[in-house]
Amino acid sequence: MPKLKTHSGAKKRFKVTGTGKVAGKKAGKSHNLSHKSRSRMRTLDRGLILTPVEAAKIKMLLPNA
Repeated sequence: MPKLKTHSGAKKRFKVTGTGKVAGKKAGKSHNLSHKSRSRMRTLDRGLILTPVEAAKIKMLLPNA
């Protein structure tokens, strides 16, 4: 049986917490920032815990995490 490879894009964007949840970043913080309010930007700064359905998909891409 060959080794399982980690998905390079997923390992750059997500991390698995100590309790097994998958954490990521919120979308919309990369460009066109001038018209977004400061409070909206602070909300985007916070991380994001994926739903169990989404987390299961990402965990398949991160077999060794």
